[in-house]
Amino acid sequence: VAAKYPNVCFQHASGYKTAANMGNYFGAMEEARYLSGIAAASSSKSGKLGYVAAFPIPEVLRGINAFTLGARSVNPAATVQVAWTSTWYDPAVEKEAAQSLLAAGADVLAQHQDSPATGEAAKEAGAKWVGYNSDVAAADFPDTWLTSPKWNWGPHYVKLGKDVAAGTCDSTPYYGTMADGMITLGAYGSSVSQATQDLIAEKAAAIIDGSLKPFTGPINDNEGNEVIAAGATAALGDLLGQSYLVEGVIGSAKG
Repeated sequence: VAAKYPNVCFQHASGYKTAANMGNYFGAMEEARYLSGIAAASSSKSGKLGYVAAFPIPEVLRGINAFTLGARSVNPAATVQVAWTSTWYDPAVEKEAAQSLLAAGADVLAQHQDSPATGEAAKEAGAKWVGYNSDVAAADFPDTWLTSPKWNWGPHYVKLGKDVAAGTCDSTPYYGTMADGMITLGAYGSSVSQATQDLIAEKAAAIIDGSLKPFTGPINDNEGNEVIAAGATAALGDLLGQSYLVEGVIGSAKG
C-alpha cells in the first residue's frame, strides 16, 4: 500500500518492513513485564504463577520470559505455567484457560490477552491478577488486582504527527522503552505492599538508567539449554526473534 501512495506517510505498529514513506514502531514491553513478575511473585503464597497467553510468537514468548525472570528475581523457586488460547480475544476461552491454571495450583495469574476474563476467573477463585494494556479494570477487581504493564503510545504519535506536519516521514524503526515513556506500569492494587512497590520502583529506576537489563545471562531455557551466556545481554534482534521459554516456565514454546 505504501508503494501505491508514495506521498502518504505510513507507520506500522509492531511491523518490520520499511520504505521511504513507511516506518515501524513497537516497544520494550518486556521491561514492564519483568516488573509485574516481581509484583506477582511477591504476592504469591505458593510460588505457582499462571499465564494465559494467545500465540507462541516472539512478542508473547518474550513477555512470558520477562515476567518469569522478574518473578524469580524475588523467588528463585517460582514457576510460571502457561495456558495457550490460540486467540487474542475470546473471553470464554481465556477464562477456561485461567481456570485450568488455578486448578493446577496457581494463586496469581497474568495474561497476554485482550479481555479481563482472566481477572474474572482470578476474582472468583480468590487469586491475584496482573492485567495487560490497561489498568481501568482495577476498580472492578479491588481485592485481586495487582498491576498491569501498559503502553503509552501518545508521545510517539505526537512526534509522528509533528513530522508529517513538517513535511517529513521518519522511516527509521523505533523501539520505545520505559526510559522514553512508551512503556509504563499501571496502578497498584491495595494488596501490593509498600515494600513491594518500593522494590519495583528501585528496579524500574535501574531499567531506565540502563543498569538493569532483564535479559542478562546466565539464562537457560526450560529444556536446560543455555540461551544467554553469563555476563552477556541479549541484543534487540535476539529479543525480537525469541523462540524459547526460560527456566521456570512450565509449557512449550511451540504452543
